[in-house]
Amino acid sequence: MKIAKISRSLSSPSQWHELRWGRQFQTLISDEIQPWLSKLYGSHFIKIGPLSHSIDTSRCAISHQVRIGNDARQVDLVGDKEKLPVMSKSIDACLITHALAWSKDPHQVLREADRVLVDDGWMILSEFNPFSLLGLVRAWPGLSLKARFYPKSRLIDWLSLLNYEIVSYRATQILPWCSQPGILTRHLPSLGCNHLILARKRTYPLTLAKKRASAQGARLRPAVNVSRQICSLGDHHKADE
Repeated sequence: MKIAKISRSLSSPSQWHELRWGRQFQTLISDEIQPWLSKLYGSHFIKIGPLSHSIDTSRCAISHQVRIGNDARQVDLVGDKEKLPVMSKSIDACLITHALAWSKDPHQVLREADRVLVDDGWMILSEFNPFSLLGLVRAWPGLSLKARFYPKSRLIDWLSLLNYEIVSYRATQILPWCSQPGILTRHLPSLGCNHLILARKRTYPLTLAKKRASAQGARLRPAVNVSRQICSLGDHHKADE
């Protein structure tokens, strides 16, 4: 597995039209996350990264939505995705659309999003799938997609380490030039070009119940053994009589 953090800078597109099939990606991601937006509530919603800014979130119940990025002409708040100019635990939900794909340190992007989210806050994450048609052809001349692709397992592992619960996952758009899901996406969802993840920040360990059950089992074993010994002594006394 390649190391996530790299030293070289990556040039991120500022608009969807700068990517091959970018308009199709934008349309499909906007459509796919609409059912999730109804789950979000609170006072503040941030969009991290330039490609997040034009994703349609108008149906979200959180009315105060802030676009964060480096281009002052396109954002509401100027700031770097790896060092957000936002107070800790002040944001109720965030959208990260392919920001990890052009980041030198994707872990830091997620850590910063985690820092500013309130307890039980929501994160919507979209990234490119390496096990897709787009992943196969990204190196072709003229495609111009010099991005980093991460498998589903790696993204979920990163979120789990930050103690996020994966509420929903889907991979969409098997054919990158189509902005509609189609039959292929329904039958081969794991080969979609885009990962879409809805995750929720949890304040308690997600394996707490398992650990507690294990501890209870450990406490019960000595008690069971003592009971067996008492029964065994009783049987011996009866035999002696």
